[in-house]
Amino acid sequence: MIFRKASIACLLLMAVRSLSAQEKYELNSGWQCKNIAGITATGQQISDPAYQLSGWTPATVPGTVLTTLLNNKQVPDPMYGMNNEKIPDIYQTGRDHYTYWFVKDFTEKPAAGEGQVWLHFRGVNDGCDIFLNGHKVNATTHIGAYQRQSYNITPWLAKNGNNRLAVIVYPPVFPGNPNGGQGGDGTIAKNVGPQYTAGWDWIQPMRDRNTGIWDKVFIEKTGAVRIKDPHVITRVPGVRKAEGLQAPATVIVSADLENTSSKSVNGTLRYNISSGITLKKVTLPPHSTTTVQLPDMVIKKPSLWWPAGYGPQHLYHMQLQFVNNNHTDDTEDVEFGIREIQTYWNNHTRSREIAVNGQKIFIKGGNWITSDAMFRFSKERYDAEVRFHRDMNLNLIRIWGGSLTERPEFFEACDKYGLLVFQDFWISGDCNGRWQDPMKKDDQWTRRRYPDNHSIFLESVADQVKLLRNYPSLAFWCGGNEITPPADIFHAMKDSILPALDGTRYFFDYSNSDSMSYNSLGGNGDGPYGIQSVPYFWSYRTFPFNSEVGSVGTGDYESLERFLPKENLVAPDPQTGKTDAVWDYHKYIAYNKSVDPYGKTTDLREWANKVQLVNYDQYRALMEGFSAHMWDWYTGVIIWKTQNPWTALRGQMYDYYLDPNACLYGTRKGATPLHVMYDPVEGMVMAVNNTFNYARDLMLELKVYDMKGRDTLLTQLFVEVGPSKVQKFMTLKGVIDKMSEKEGAFFSLRLLDHQQRVVDENLYWLADGKGNYSGLQQMPAATVNITAQKAGTDSIAVTISNPVGNPVAFFNRASLVDAKTKQRILPVFYSDNYLSVLPGEQKTVSISGAAVGANSGAQVAVEGHNVKRQYISL
Repeated sequence: MIFRKASIACLLLMAVRSLSAQEKYELNSGWQCKNIAGITATGQQISDPAYQLSGWTPATVPGTVLTTLLNNKQVPDPMYGMNNEKIPDIYQTGRDHYTYWFVKDFTEKPAAGEGQVWLHFRGVNDGCDIFLNGHKVNATTHIGAYQRQSYNITPWLAKNGNNRLAVIVYPPVFPGNPNGGQGGDGTIAKNVGPQYTAGWDWIQPMRDRNTGIWDKVFIEKTGAVRIKDPHVITRVPGVRKAEGLQAPATVIVSADLENTSSKSVNGTLRYNISSGITLKKVTLPPHSTTTVQLPDMVIKKPSLWWPAGYGPQHLYHMQLQFVNNNHTDDTEDVEFGIREIQTYWNNHTRSREIAVNGQKIFIKGGNWITSDAMFRFSKERYDAEVRFHRDMNLNLIRIWGGSLTERPEFFEACDKYGLLVFQDFWISGDCNGRWQDPMKKDDQWTRRRYPDNHSIFLESVADQVKLLRNYPSLAFWCGGNEITPPADIFHAMKDSILPALDGTRYFFDYSNSDSMSYNSLGGNGDGPYGIQSVPYFWSYRTFPFNSEVGSVGTGDYESLERFLPKENLVAPDPQTGKTDAVWDYHKYIAYNKSVDPYGKTTDLREWANKVQLVNYDQYRALMEGFSAHMWDWYTGVIIWKTQNPWTALRGQMYDYYLDPNACLYGTRKGATPLHVMYDPVEGMVMAVNNTFNYARDLMLELKVYDMKGRDTLLTQLFVEVGPSKVQKFMTLKGVIDKMSEKEGAFFSLRLLDHQQRVVDENLYWLADGKGNYSGLQQMPAATVNITAQKAGTDSIAVTISNPVGNPVAFFNRASLVDAKTKQRILPVFYSDNYLSVLPGEQKTVSISGAAVGANSGAQVAVEGHNVKRQYISL
C-alpha cells in the first residue's frame, strides 16, 4: 500500500512522536586492556563492575592489539624504517603474547516495558568470548574475523545502569610463519581472516596478525521488534542518459523483523522516501524472525546514480519503521542510489562488458588492499582515499581477496564519489594452492581445502552480503583472488547464498577467470607487474579485461623522508641499481634503466624528481594504451595497485601518509573521459570519448615546442568523436621523430570548443633520436609568476603564469605547506599537479579539502623541472 500527499504528513507526525525512544551509540572510548598473562580471574569475575582493573592499560577500540601497544608507546612505529623487526612476531612468541582482555564500563539502565537493548560487534579478529556484569553473553566462542555479532543483553543490564563489558580476544589459531612468502608459509589461510598479515611482496607481516576488536561496537535500543538487514533493490529499465527527465524506476524493499516477545505482534512495516510512503501490515509469531516483502514503489521521475565521469551520484534516504500500536519499535535508516548494473559477454574482445543504467561503461579501475595495514580505519581517511581515485578519473575499485570485505564507511565514500566496487572474498591463489610454492608449509592439495572451517566461511559470506548489499557502488562479487574457493564453498556461494541474499550482482568465479577475461595468451591471466616501456602499453595486446596490471610508485624526497631514516636516504646505485637494505625491506620495485635517459645521479632528491617523470609517463601510457583499444581489444583494465596500507615503495598513486605522487596525475591525464592522445608506435593522433554524448565542433590543435620554448604549429582542424568511441585523426610519426631527433621536444595536443576554450590538452616530452632526454637535461630555466589566493573556505586557487619568450615551465609540483616548517599539509586535493605551462600562458590549480580550511596560515610551494622553488603566501 502506498500513501502520498496529506496522508504522508499524518504518518510522519505519528512516527516522530515515538522516535525519541530510539537510540544507537558507539562504544569507542574508555576501554582498558591487559594481556592474559598473570590474570587468573574468570570472565564472570572481570565483568563484575566491582572487579579492580589494577595495572590495566588504555585500549584503542576499534583497533588491534598492536594499535593499542603503539598508542601506549610499548612498541615502535612499524611503518618507519626497520622498526617492524623490533616487534615480537606471534609465530615466535605464541598466541598468548597477543591474547588480551578488553574491558569497557558504560551506563545503560534496563529498558522499560518491552524495550530491548542490543550489543553489536562489527568485527573481531579472530575469536572472542564476551561477558557482561558477571554473565557469559555468547554461548560458544566466536570465531572468524568478518562476521558480525549481535546479542540481546536486556536480561543482564545492571539495575543501577552501571555496566561492565569484558571481552577476551584470541589471535588466529594459525598465525602462519612469516618466512617471506606471499602470505608467509600459507597457513594463515587456514583461518577465515586477512591473509596479507603474514606478509606479501608489498608488505611486511603485521606482528599480531591484526588481532583485536578491530571494527565498531554499538549499543542499540529497540522495542519488542527489531528491524534487521533491510534489502533495497532498484530496477532501471531501458537505456538512460545522465541528463534530462528520467522514465520511471522501481524500488523493491524487504527486511527481517525479529520479534523478541513471547506473544504475537501485529504491526506495520513502512518506509518513506521523497515519492511517498509504502507500508505492509504483518503479524509476527513470538520469538521469531520473519522476512517481510513490502509493495514495490514506482518512482516516476527518479534521479539516477552514475559511475564517476558519466553522471551525478544522486542518493536517496529511506527510513524504515516498524510501528506497533502507534508506537515505533524500531527504525533503520538506509541510503541508496537508483541504478541498475548489467553485464554482457563481448564476443569481439572475449571479455565481460559492464553497463550501468543501460549504458556501457569502459572500466578504468584500481586495485585496493585496505586503508591501513593495522585496520586503523576512519571515515575521513576512507573519504580522502576514494576521492583520490575519483580524481584519477577511475570508475572502479577492486578489493583484493587477501584482505577483507571493506567497511560501510568505505562504501559510503564510493557512493559519494561514484566508484564502482569489485569485492573479492577471502581467498588467494598464493595461499590457497594455485601454484607450487617452496615457501609454503602444505602441498597444493592441502592448501586447496583451506580454510579449515568451511561453515564459518559461508556464514561470514552470508553476513557480509547482508551488510553491504544496499550500497549502489557495490557492483560485483568475486570468489577470490586468482582462484576459486574450495568447491563446496564456491557452489554454496554462487548457487545459493548470493542468489538468495542479493540476486542483483554478477559473480566472478575468481579475479582473472575466463568468465571475466578469456586467457588466450597463457600464463596467469593478469600482469605484468614491473615497469614497461611506453610503447608496450600501446602495441602489446594483453588480457582483454586485465584485473591486475601495474608497476612502480615511489614518491618524491618529501615522501621518502617520512619513513626512511636519514642514513637510508640513499638513491639506488646508478650503475648496478642496488638499493639500501631498508629500501629492500620496504619492498622497493626497481625502475631498471628507465631513469637513465634523464641522466644518472647519486643525489636522492634529484633521482626522486626524475622518478616522478617516469611515474607520470608510465601510468599515462597505461591508461592511454588501454583506452586506445577500447571495445576492440579491451573492455576494461584494473591497475595493480593504486594504494598502499603500509609504507611500501611500489604500486601506489599516493603514499601511506596520503601524499600524491606523479603516478596519480599521469593516471588522471591518461584516463580523462574526453581525451586527445598520441600513439608513439604508429604515430597516430587520436581521441577517446568515454561519455554518452557526441563531442562535436572541436578544434584539434597540434604544436611542437623546442627546449627554448619556440613553437611550430603542425596543424589544426575541426574534429568530432562519437559517444563511447575511439577516433583516429592522422599519423605524424615521421614529422614528430624528425623534430625531436636532436634533443627531444614537447608535443602539445589540444581540443578547443567553439569558444576556443581548452576542453582537453596533453603535453608529451619526447626523447631524442638516441632515446635520451638530452634537451631536458640542459633545459634553460623558466622564470614564472605565481599567485595564491583563497577561493573559498576550504579551497585555494594557485595561478602559474609563464611569460612570452620563456621556455616551457615544465613539470611543476604544487604543495600546500606549513609556513614555519615547510612540511606538506596532508591530505589536500589538487585539481592537477606535475603540470607544465606553455610560453605566454597561465594555468590555475585548485587546492581543496578540510585541511585547507584548518590551516589558514599555510603557504603554497611550487617547484618544477626548470622552475626554482617558490613559497607563496596567501
